[in-house]
Formats: sequence, C-alpha cells, structure tokens
Amino acid sequence: MLLSNLLFSTAGVQNILNKIDTIIWGPPLLILLVGTGMYLTFRLKLLQIFKLPLALKYVFGKDEEASSDSAEGDVSSFQALCTALSATIGTGNIVGVATAITAGGPGALFWMWIAAFFGMATKYAEGLLAIKYRQVDANGQMAGGPMYYIQNGLGIKWLAKLFALFGIGVAFFGIGTFGQVNSIAAAAKSFNVPLIVTAVVVTILVAMVTLGGIQRISKVSELVVPFMAAAYIVGALTVLICNYKAIPGAVGLIITSAFNPKSVLGGTMGITLVMAIRNGVARGVFSNESGLGSAPIAAAAAKTKSAVRQGLISMTGTFFDTILICTMTGVVIILTGSWMDGVNGVVAGADLTTVAFQSGLPIAIIGKYIVNIGLIFFAFTTILGWNYYGERCTEYLFGVKAIMPYRIIYIVLVAIGPFLPLKLIFIIADIVNGCMAFPNLVALIGLRKVVIQETEEFFEEMKLNKVNEEIIA
Repeated sequence: MLLSNLLFSTAGVQNILNKIDTIIWGPPLLILLVGTGMYLTFRLKLLQIFKLPLALKYVFGKDEEASSDSAEGDVSSFQALCTALSATIGTGNIVGVATAITAGGPGALFWMWIAAFFGMATKYAEGLLAIKYRQVDANGQMAGGPMYYIQNGLGIKWLAKLFALFGIGVAFFGIGTFGQVNSIAAAAKSFNVPLIVTAVVVTILVAMVTLGGIQRISKVSELVVPFMAAAYIVGALTVLICNYKAIPGAVGLIITSAFNPKSVLGGTMGITLVMAIRNGVARGVFSNESGLGSAPIAAAAAKTKSAVRQGLISMTGTFFDTILICTMTGVVIILTGSWMDGVNGVVAGADLTTVAFQSGLPIAIIGKYIVNIGLIFFAFTTILGWNYYGERCTEYLFGVKAIMPYRIIYIVLVAIGPFLPLKLIFIIADIVNGCMAFPNLVALIGLRKVVIQETEEFFEEMKLNKVNEEIIA
C-alpha cells in the first residue's frame, strides 16, 4: 500500500492519464486500427474466412518445416504461436472483457468482434512481414518484428526505434507486468493467499523461466497454453449449456446495445455509442493485440520457409483469443445478468466474471475455481510472452549486452505489480498500447503491396502444385 500511495497519491494523476488515454484512443487510432484491417481484409479477398481452415490445418497438423534442415528459425511454428498466445490470452480474456462491458455496456462485446474479425487480416500481415524481414542477431537467434520490417521494409529507422521504445514501455508498464501480476494476486487472494506470498512466488517463477530465453519460454508456453485454454473453454461451455435458453436474448442484447446503448441501459448510466465502440476496440486490442505489433516478434522466431504460412498461423491467434475465448466470457457475463452489477459499480474486473460463472453454474463454487485458476495461468503466461517481446525491442535499441539488465528490471517490476491499483494499471496499459500501435500500423499500410504480392504468389504456386499433382496421379 505504501508503494501504491507513493506512486499514485493524488486523483489528479489519474485525471491526467484519463485525458491522455481519451486522446490516444480517439477516432484517429480507432479508424487506423479498424481501417487497416478492413483494407487488408478486402484486398486479401476475405482471407480470414476462406483460408481459416488451411490456417487451422497448419496449426494442428504435422509441422514438417520445423524438422527440416533448410527451415531457419529457433522454435517450431506451433511453439511460436503458443508464445504469441501466451502473451495474448491473459487478463484481457477475463478482466478486460468484464471491464469493456462495465464501461461500454453489452454492446462493447459486438465491437470487440468487429475489431477481431478485421484484426485477423492485420495479424496475418504482421506474421508475414515478420518472416520476410527477420534477421539473425549477434547471439545467432532470429530477430524480427515491426522494428525490422519498418527499418528494412519501409527504410524509416527512427520510426522503428520509436516502435521499439514503445514496445519496452508496454512490456514494463502495460500488458507485460503490472496488469498480469496484479490479477494473479487478486485471484490468489480469493484462495486466502497473502499478497506478499503471491509476489514472491510469481517473481521466482518468472525469473526461472525468462532467464532461459525464447527456448524455455516457448517450451513452457507449448505445455501450458493449450491446457489452460481448453480448461477455460470447457468451463465456459458448461455455463452456456446450463443456460442455453438465455443465449438468444443475450445475443440480441449485445447487438441492440452495440448501436443504441441508451435504449437498453437508459440515459442515466451515461454510456454512449462512442463509449461502447472505444471500449470494445481498446479492450479487444488489449486482448488479441492485432495491430499492436507484438505477435510478429514471436512469429519471427518460427522455423519456416514461408512467410505466408506463418502469417496464416499467426492469424489464428486472434481467432482463438477473441472470437472464441473473449466471446465465451462476454456471453456468460451477459446471459447471467451479471453485467448489470458491473455497470452499476457493484463488482468489477475478475470479480464480475467470477460472479457470472458462479451464478451460471449449478454448483457456484466451481465458477470461482474456473475463473481464478484460469486467470492465474492466463496472466502468468502473458508475463512470459511479454518478457520476450520487450527483450527483442531492447536488443534492437541497445544490442545483446542490454538483454540481461532488461530481464532484471522486468523481474523487479513483476515483484512490485501486486501492490499497484488495477484501474490505473489499465489506463497506463491503454496509453502505451496505443503508442505502440501507431508505428506498426503505419508500416502495415506502407508495406501493403508486399503483403498482397507475397500472398498472391503463395496461393498461385499452391494451385499450380495441386494441378501438377493431379496430372502425375
């Protein structure tokens, strides 16, 4: 509490941050985010729909490229995806969805869907460019991401450095540390675990994994991410099955309040259409990170010979994160009626999601375990993934010698995270997220022709190979 009071002692600090947040997440960034995704969606001929089966086949099929001697990279494509998912499937799926609905009403979930749909095309382009412009660093590892395709593709080095600087900011003060470890502490507290114990245990575990670099992070992510996601999905599906009659009404409420929140919520709650859109898109980006430029940093480490193939695999991250997991969380909160407690300020964050799961299951205590254990795993793996992202940005700016000092600072910030207030954490996260997105989106627009050309050539070659196989057969 002393640290919290020292850092955020006045309401004036929060008011200033709120104003900055409102400016950054104003119409320009929202238009740029969704507009970039819309442009890529139509220029790539609805690739996120028609090529999703192929992308899922690449994810769950045998990864022959990872075992190929000719494929460059540090980890398999699946491990790279799990590393990216470890960073995206986190508090945004539980706390972020609840926060969006609290601030923007049920309609915020609809705008999360819209942002995620177009964001899949954005994530595809990011993954593609990550492979195309990656390079080997001084340690012999693959280094890639927006800073490299901004520098090597666009040729604007100062913008690449700006992205890397903001990337470190997000790792240190945004998605990477404070929000995740604070949520872990809140979940552990529900099981009567003292705050100091949580801080010590999480810090030690993070240090043990992150000091081992991408190899150890990817191995832990490969084991934990599929398990934790499957367990949470089963729990959410159970709630939906137990309350299936309420699903149509919940969907109708989401759509109605997405366009006319006052008709559902009334004018007294002060939630407007702009608030629904802003909170839906902002929380969606916090969760799936499409357009943020983080996932391509992990994608660049994948063992693959094809930029398009990795782009398709990267695209599924947004599908799993938002279209599946965030949707389940949001619908559970809405169909149980728990969202009203959030809007009215009775409960917030993970507590709102917990209340929803408890009220939606025949045995209430099970809901508490599903949400809080899921939150602990989700948040922990996000800390690992963002450690790697920040590390790559640090290396780009200061060289490999700066990696160990960065890791030490990161671990220290993890240690103090449980003692900071949640509301301010999300405001800070929004600000640095928005700053990080701008340079990346500029690069995606500037390199759009590269993305389109690479995509067309890949599928033309695939079509030609299929014809040749049929002729031989």
